Amino acid sequence: MKENIRHHLDNPSQLETMYRADKGAFTDAFALLYPEVRGIPLADFWNERLQPKSPKAKKGLRQDLLFVLLAAIVGGLIARVPFLGSLSEENFYARNAGFILFPALTAFFAWKNRLSPIIIATLAGITLLGLGFINFLPSLKSSNTTVLSCLHLLFVLWAALGVAYTGGVRDRHDRRLSFLRFNGDLVVMTSLILIAGGIMTGLTIGLFSVLGLHIEQFYFENVVVSLLPAAPILGTYLIYANPQLVGKVSPVIARLFSPLVLVMLVIYLVAMVYTAKDPYNDREFLMIFNLLLIGVMAIIFFSVTGSPGVRKSRFEIWVLFLLSITTILVNGIALTAIVYRTGHGGITPNRVAVLGANGLMLVNLCIMTGELFNVVVRHTDGVSVGRSVARFLPLYAIWAAVVTFLFPFFFRFQ
Repeated sequence: MKENIRHHLDNPSQLETMYRADKGAFTDAFALLYPEVRGIPLADFWNERLQPKSPKAKKGLRQDLLFVLLAAIVGGLIARVPFLGSLSEENFYARNAGFILFPALTAFFAWKNRLSPIIIATLAGITLLGLGFINFLPSLKSSNTTVLSCLHLLFVLWAALGVAYTGGVRDRHDRRLSFLRFNGDLVVMTSLILIAGGIMTGLTIGLFSVLGLHIEQFYFENVVVSLLPAAPILGTYLIYANPQLVGKVSPVIARLFSPLVLVMLVIYLVAMVYTAKDPYNDREFLMIFNLLLIGVMAIIFFSVTGSPGVRKSRFEIWVLFLLSITTILVNGIALTAIVYRTGHGGITPNRVAVLGANGLMLVNLCIMTGELFNVVVRHTDGVSVGRSVARFLPLYAIWAAVVTFLFPFFFRFQ
């Protein structure tokens, strides 16, 4: 290993390949070699890269961990509010679920990125405005606009998190794509934490049941509810402190699921025709159709963002291209079904909200498919594909804000 490193000191790509193949052996061999090659720029770079974290870096990680622990405690206390009084659990969580998680993560990245006071004040103002607004709207059961506001407020808070993550810098497509990658990594890490928590919960309840003690309700209200918000917060810390931990997992999952989703989507469309399901006159089926569309869009977005610096194979590009075309077909069916139902049943808040979101997704898909076509046919580098996704993120956030804050007034809280 030592001689191989010496031989490839002028080949950064080969050194990276050797390091990824066996990090431990590479690190040990390089430590023995470095005194002989000190002064060579690439050797000095690798020496800095492989050095243990400095005391200052370790102190920073301890501060991050302390912040995360405090955020998890605050999130757990907020989550337990309905159990401390006479508030309706359904009403509280429907309106305030986003405030249990997103403000803590937004504060974390605002702190790490040292955002300007103006941006911090803006993000805090949006959060407080949303908190006050959503809790003064009419009852969920009597107002469709309240339900729409609750759903879209989650996306508004997610967009605020995105601003904090990107450092408040405009027109930085790479930072927006990095934010999407972070979301994919967070889903993976949070899922693993929840699986571990679920196993621990099952063991705990099972052990106490053997003693004749049934602690299910107590455990859920005091432990599960308190610790559940900590899962994504802890996941964020682990991703931030160990970016290599899951950085390669979510792209692999996306590459694995993209062809499977394509096959499933084609089979589903054929089955829809075979069973004569009609999204134009079946409201529940149309809702499921739109949920399917959102899920497929998420798979496409995470597949497009991928790993920075890793070029996709021709097979992956073709899968994404065909998946985008198929999704355009699905979106077109959903969009025409909504227009048809609006023409026959009149304008409602739900139809306008879904119509606007589907319209944005359709335009985004068409632009992205065009860029993928250039990659497939003209063999371009594919950078513009990611940019076509990044450019539309603010538009989705603006539409979510319109639905959240303006629809109740446009439709008179109906």
